[in-house]
Amino acid sequence: MPFLKYGTYRIRYELDGPEDAPVYVLVNGLTQYAELWTAYRDALVARRFRVATFDLLGQGASDKPALFIRQDDHVAALHLLIEELGKGPVFLGGISFGGLIALRYAIEHSQRLAGLVPMSCFAELPPQLYLLGNALRTGLILGGTSYLQDLLLPMNVSDQWLQPVLETLDKVKRQGWLINDVYALQNLMESFLDFQPLTSQLHRIGVPTMILNGEFDFLTPRALHETLRIHIPDSSLTIIPRAYHAFTLEKPALTADLLARFAEDVLAGRWQGKKSVHVAPEEAGGEIMPFPAGYDHLRAIPVQGTMR
Repeated sequence: MPFLKYGTYRIRYELDGPEDAPVYVLVNGLTQYAELWTAYRDALVARRFRVATFDLLGQGASDKPALFIRQDDHVAALHLLIEELGKGPVFLGGISFGGLIALRYAIEHSQRLAGLVPMSCFAELPPQLYLLGNALRTGLILGGTSYLQDLLLPMNVSDQWLQPVLETLDKVKRQGWLINDVYALQNLMESFLDFQPLTSQLHRIGVPTMILNGEFDFLTPRALHETLRIHIPDSSLTIIPRAYHAFTLEKPALTADLLARFAEDVLAGRWQGKKSVHVAPEEAGGEIMPFPAGYDHLRAIPVQGTMR
């Protein structure tokens, strides 16, 4: 198990795939850990990519600082990892909190990336998300990791994913208890305390950017992704049908296929972001369709678009 040195801390990472291949670096969500990208590693390596996964400070097998962890620490640790990858093309993807870290890295080090994929992400912290984050932090403090998982699961995934595992849910949750401890998660959550809006800096992201948002994302709804689409110059928004916030867990085959197709298009010179809006297929390999003309993609139901 290799580690990077960041100050006095160790960052655990894994690197798989051909050494001469373009690299995908995948950044965990707040309560996740690197093993949750296993299906992505296998799918992307099969498509001739190299894949780097790692645990953020406070997660998994990386060190867990006893005191406050800043967002700057995560961005700096990610920079160390990417510097280890050589000079070839690097594609960076992140989910939720990991998407925020990926955005911040792309703003500061856009020249090092070939492409960016922010997923279930945000550049602003509006009142609803701020209050939800505080409520989840309070739930963690008062009820522990298990209670936090009980709060997050119905917000993050669909009934279709939950129904088959309801009777064995404690077993499903146990890995999270064992890998991420309550104090480390509290420290990670408190890194939101120094959050600064990124909207005014998004224009500095000068690489192709595929923004992914679940159709029914409750935590980071469409309007937050619209901010990214409008302000990142070479971007495109793709809506994942019938998906919630944690669609990377619920739809790994589809999402890994979208990641691979995006990178292949960029490398082949086919990518045309144009701040467009698309709808992903239901299954991997299906056609990515332009959002229907004449309808407002910010609405939850098909409503005829109006002039702004």
